[in-house]
Amino acid sequence: MDVTVTAVSSNGVYSFTKPNRDSITLLAGLGVEGDVHAGVTVKHRSRVAQDPTRPNLRQVHLIHEELFAEVGAAGFTVAPGDLGENITTRGIDLLALPTGTLLHLGDEAVVEVTGLRNPCRQIDAFQDGLLKQVVGRDAAGHIVRRAGIMGVVREGGLVRPGDTVKVELPAEPHRPLERV
Repeated sequence: MDVTVTAVSSNGVYSFTKPNRDSITLLAGLGVEGDVHAGVTVKHRSRVAQDPTRPNLRQVHLIHEELFAEVGAAGFTVAPGDLGENITTRGIDLLALPTGTLLHLGDEAVVEVTGLRNPCRQIDAFQDGLLKQVVGRDAAGHIVRRAGIMGVVREGGLVRPGDTVKVELPAEPHRPLERV
């Protein structure tokens, strides 16, 4: 199956959802041009409150479109941008990628995967009960986060729906994703 970008979203103000765009521009070392979470240092409100000087490992948020069908089967309606992601993909298990994977998006942009999104209670404010669909526990009792992955922009460029995604795995041994 081809791996593609199905939607791109950004928002210049803090809000849970992000409107879809015809394209977004990724800026090396910063994130999505004009997005509230772009920057060298942390921009997420809870992280800024803890330490505003920490590096921003959450410049770009990606979600696999297949998640929408999974939560849809449980009665939830979620569309691209609804969960605050910048890039929605199809055809790749983003959650299974190791830390340090490079995602080549379109002709120029490259995002390095830094970790898992740690979803918060705002998801339940969007749709009550949705948080339990994207965060749960496996058979061993370990927390499983399914609300997408985060990354930093290594190479800037324009990203549009329909663009291909090429995956470049890091050297082994691979490190599984942890929350960032």
